[in-house]
Amino acid sequence: MLLHVPKVLGVEQVAECRRLLDAAEWSDGKATVGEQGALVKRNRQLPELSPVARQLGEMILGALARHPLFFSAALPLKSVPPLFNRYEGGELYGTHIDGAVRAVPGSSHFIRTDLSSTLFLSDPSDYDGGELVVQDTYGEHAVKLPAGDLVLYTSGSLHRVNPVTRGARVCSFFWTQSMVADERYRETLYRLDQTIQTLRGKTGETEETVALAGHYHNLLRMWSEI
Repeated sequence: MLLHVPKVLGVEQVAECRRLLDAAEWSDGKATVGEQGALVKRNRQLPELSPVARQLGEMILGALARHPLFFSAALPLKSVPPLFNRYEGGELYGTHIDGAVRAVPGSSHFIRTDLSSTLFLSDPSDYDGGELVVQDTYGEHAVKLPAGDLVLYTSGSLHRVNPVTRGARVCSFFWTQSMVADERYRETLYRLDQTIQTLRGKTGETEETVALAGHYHNLLRMWSEI
């Protein structure tokens, strides 16, 4: 799955994020990856337990909880608190794959990383390069979205961030464990839910949409792991 989730944050929320992030102290991004990632990663990040990261992370997760498209696609069970990175002056992140499990900072808990999210906090016109490039069976897909928009993709995908050659690319990123572990089932549920929503928009609630919703929830009940 590779999905553009628009308008997660509004203009004022993005501006607040940038105001706090531009004044924050950044550290070497290699501190949060393993040996493989450290070989190809050149960027800066906010420390995981930074008060600014916690404040903005709560804002982002709150916005996502109200975003129906994100819920439909991810069926989120729990997420790692959002992290924040910054690329400029040729910084990049070479091709890598996200680890299968991730520790929740400040706790003894782990989550399975089913889905990865990148929330863009810089407008595309503010920097050159910096595309998130995700590989799947159909080839490579370069992603560079408006500030406030998010891309959701399978954590098992190979991906990279191209060098930023002008300006600064600022983003938030995090991982989500879904209620439905199997990607095939999760995508089937997403497409069924979107079809139901389209039909409701055209015809209102009918016997057919009620029946389809029943099938959706029976499948979710059968495939979920909660």
